[in-house]
Order: sequence, then C-alpha cells, then structure tokens
Amino acid sequence: MLYLTPFSFLYADDTSHYKIRQGDILDVSVWGDDTLVKEIRVLPDGRISFPLAGNVPVAGFSSSEIEEIITKKLKKYLPDPEVTVIVNSTDGNKVYILGKVNTPGAIPLQGPMTVLQALSISGGFDRFADLSEIKILRGNKVLEVHYLNLIQGENLESNYILEANDTILIP
Repeated sequence: MLYLTPFSFLYADDTSHYKIRQGDILDVSVWGDDTLVKEIRVLPDGRISFPLAGNVPVAGFSSSEIEEIITKKLKKYLPDPEVTVIVNSTDGNKVYILGKVNTPGAIPLQGPMTVLQALSISGGFDRFADLSEIKILRGNKVLEVHYLNLIQGENLESNYILEANDTILIP
C-alpha cells in the first residue's frame, strides 16, 4: 500500500524534477576540492564548461542527472568524485509578451502560470489592442487565446498553462 505524506514529493522519481534550461545559473562543486567549485550560467547551446570535465550538455537534464554526468567525466582524473549541482537561478525559465500591452517583455516563470495571469502582469492592454486575435507561439505551434470569451468565463481551455519560452502576441 502506498502512503502519501505532505513530503511525498521529495521522493518522486527524477522525471518530475526541474529540468535545466539555457540561461539558468548552477553551482557545481566537487567535495574536498576547492579548485572545483564554480557558479556557471548555462550557455545558449545548453552546455556548461567545468574544469577537467570540459563542455557538458546540461539543458533538459535535472541537477541529479548532471551530477552523474560530471562524476563520470571526472573519474578519469579523480578516484571517487562527489559532485553536487545546485540550481542557483532559473533565469532561463521565462515567457515573453509582445505587442500592444503597457509593459511588454520577459516574465519569469516561478511556478505554473496561465495566459490570463501573464497578461495581468503586463499592465493591461494598449487601447489599440485587438483582443480577439491574441496568440501564443510555442515552438512551431500557434495557440489561439479566446480572451473575450475567457473574461466571460467561457472557453477556459484557451487559458493555457504557459511553458518556458512561450511568446504571447497581442496585435
């Protein structure tokens, strides 16, 4: 029988953990070696450079997966490296709002956020905004947002949960 506690999330498998993105900042250290301690920003190509390990792909991996990758690379030089990776900043976890809003730009995603929540952060619409044509660009997909229906409590499925790098367009 499975018992859930308020802390059950601590025991979830690794696929539920935060995945590193370009722009995030990591603290990487090897226990017992002060020369192998670095704060590193993930590069646009999704890699970091770490002494002795070289260029390491990290985007899309959890911190524990990155610890394993770096540990394997360091075993060539150190007998039993104890690697720790801590996510210091999730700067790569942003959505963007463009177009006829009062405050366009990047919004950090610090948890689940819907389109309506992001639009409220943008400070409202310009008086020339076309509220019937709001869209989300997600990779190579275009998602239609039925804003005028949403504010009347209809078409709630178009109040999408945003993902990192989504762009909301307000024409």
